[in-house]
Amino acid sequence: MTGGGDWQHHLLRELTDVGSDGAPGVPSPRADVQRTDASLPEPPTTPPSTRPQPRDPRTPAPTPESAPTIDPRLAHALGSPQHGDSAARRAGASLRRLTASAGQDVAEQTRFAQELQQPVTTGRVIAVTSIRGGVGKSTVSALLGRTFNHYRHDPVLTLEADAALGTLPVRMGADTVRWSCGDLARILTPSMQLTDVTGYLVPVADGGWLLPASQGRVGAPLDVRAYRTVTLALRRYFAVTVVDCETLPGEVARTAMDTAHARVVVAPMTAEGVNGTRQVLDWLAQLPHSALATTVVALSAGAPDTTLDPKTAVAHLREPGVPVIPLPYDRHLAQGGPIHTAMLGRSTRDAAVRLAAEVMQRAVRVR
Repeated sequence: MTGGGDWQHHLLRELTDVGSDGAPGVPSPRADVQRTDASLPEPPTTPPSTRPQPRDPRTPAPTPESAPTIDPRLAHALGSPQHGDSAARRAGASLRRLTASAGQDVAEQTRFAQELQQPVTTGRVIAVTSIRGGVGKSTVSALLGRTFNHYRHDPVLTLEADAALGTLPVRMGADTVRWSCGDLARILTPSMQLTDVTGYLVPVADGGWLLPASQGRVGAPLDVRAYRTVTLALRRYFAVTVVDCETLPGEVARTAMDTAHARVVVAPMTAEGVNGTRQVLDWLAQLPHSALATTVVALSAGAPDTTLDPKTAVAHLREPGVPVIPLPYDRHLAQGGPIHTAMLGRSTRDAAVRLAAEVMQRAVRVR
């Protein structure tokens, strides 16, 4: 990607420079890169009695211990990942591609790639939420994070702002987690460079970074102040941040949906799920700045035998300017565990790319 602005050029230089010891791939600090952005709003103030005291830079922050994302006693039970499409379906799809018009497919893929690679001058934040858990919210967040990282050549972050036992680290393929969003909120300083920040993040196997909400233990949930502190600060380092929010009407979810540049509402392919999502869209329309223009609905099929008519569901959710992207049932996603993009069904990959392109197109509209 080109034309993303000087800030992206400097970030890429930091990531690819040879370190001072001559080792390739080890970033070296750049004194000429400034990490301040006067346009970023300050986090909300709190009373002096509850306001966190600035950390003395001479005192190192306590380092949490790494924790596995899946108990080792259960890891072996995941089994081998299965392909999203059956062998017969893959064979049929290959035959259809041979007889179909290749030009139309290439033109559509090129258009999606151009939308995903749009340059940004400041980081874009994309919030993903739903009306209840278990509908594929973290799965959609992981798909978006991986898709953006595949198409873009600038830094991409996937951030978990869900409850203490969220599943995003597992879906992103992280073996262990250490620093959480709340931990990072307490140690962030304006002088930190990208190479400093990434030291607290989890590198994703196929690129990009992950910031979990916790170490997978029951504890205090992420609060609004910590969320705002982290997202406002990290926008200067990452071109795209995908936020896996808690479910609505949680306070952090409402804050994330209200302050994001674009939003994805995940709706399960059920009558009650579509009905509840319809109410979410009505709420978004009532926000002071009306967030509908930057909202996309992901209609997720969690079972292969859903009986709800897709056309009726889409029609019930349709709003002017709000696309509804169906995500088909996929055996690989339904299996749980880490998402391997090569194992996804063809229709799932196409839907993920289309969803990411639609939401990115809306995110860049916001100035």
